Amino acid sequence: MSLWVDKYRPTSLGKLDYHKEQATQLKNLVQCGDFPHLLVYGPSGAGKKTRIMCLLRELYGAGVEKLRIEHQTIVAPSKKKIEINTIASNYHLEVNPSDAGNQDRVVIQELIKTVAQSQQIQSSTQREFKVVLLTEVDRLTKDAQHALRRTMEKYMGTCRLILCSTSTSKVIGPIRSRCLAIRVPLPSTEDVCSVLTAVCKKEGLLLPPELAKRISEKSDRNLRKALLMCEACRVQHTVYTVNEKHALLEVRARLYELLTHCIPPEIIMKGLVTELLSNCDGQLKTEVAHMAAYYEHRLQLGSKAIYHLEAFTAKFMAIYKKFMEDGLDAMMF
Repeated sequence: MSLWVDKYRPTSLGKLDYHKEQATQLKNLVQCGDFPHLLVYGPSGAGKKTRIMCLLRELYGAGVEKLRIEHQTIVAPSKKKIEINTIASNYHLEVNPSDAGNQDRVVIQELIKTVAQSQQIQSSTQREFKVVLLTEVDRLTKDAQHALRRTMEKYMGTCRLILCSTSTSKVIGPIRSRCLAIRVPLPSTEDVCSVLTAVCKKEGLLLPPELAKRISEKSDRNLRKALLMCEACRVQHTVYTVNEKHALLEVRARLYELLTHCIPPEIIMKGLVTELLSNCDGQLKTEVAHMAAYYEHRLQLGSKAIYHLEAFTAKFMAIYKKFMEDGLDAMMF
């Protein structure tokens, strides 16, 4: 059921398909003794997150791929409770603090403090520091950014920060000066065509060069969007290899498994929404957000959580299928 953009995402620096010289520099950065704070920036779909995850694997090994979604409640000085979702492994924590709105300063301080004060499981064989990955730092308030600058200095010994943003223009100077800036530009048209061709070959498909170039141009060299468009072409012109009813049964079984492990339905729902939104663009993201709000409300009112979770999943699949078909029609091949 994985989308191609996730199924074929590189997992190591050596497997990156483009900007190979930059990948070599990142590998050298890991091997040198003093690993700095990083500010990774570039346009959407350029591959920032993929490179960061490859870098973390280079630092800590395959353990960083064993991810868990955690729902955390942080109490602000005003006694207000702030709820936020994080993605974590035993070695790093990923969070988008701008999700907390004007309380982002509190979220940053508390989460980094918690991570910095926790010990590595095997300190003798692993890095002495953990990593906190902050996304969309250019959307943080100025108060949060100044708090981040102070926190970076305080916990440098046990914590490293990797900041991710589309631009550095809204990131304050003191933060930029404390980080090694790494710009990830969009792949070239040839790079996008090469990736699309390789992915189609792994799927047993033959992608015409002119179609690959057209997709690259229509996607504005956004690789994530290009892969989604390419997969849409395949869905439109071939029979589904996975029966949709069977897919829903698999989802239902997974949801039952989570519920029997006493995971609250609200947490499962938030995890689903977070995962889906991270793989959506534009209008689709808005539709999914509205749909999620509707089913979260139904979830609170109803007594059978599995019904509402399954309905949300089925509704998303229907909306996503229509989105793919509409996108293909708009391309006018």
